[in-house]
Amino acid sequence: MPIIVNLDVMMARRKMSLNELSEKVDLTLSNLSILKTGKAKAIRFSTLDAICKALDCQPGDLLEFEHLKKRNPGK
Repeated sequence: MPIIVNLDVMMARRKMSLNELSEKVDLTLSNLSILKTGKAKAIRFSTLDAICKALDCQPGDLLEFEHLKKRNPGK
């Protein structure tokens, strides 16, 4: 999938653990872990809003679009 989730990067920048973020956004550790590892297929805007508030960031800080040509330069 060409969408990259940079949740781990933002958490590191804010020096926030997964446990702390889980408490702040009221999500289970397993759901946050799925998002953090990039295995999530979707995210609710309410979840994105809560994470952005907790990490004091913008949605664009968490989500990145990787163009297909960037991943497969020969195609």
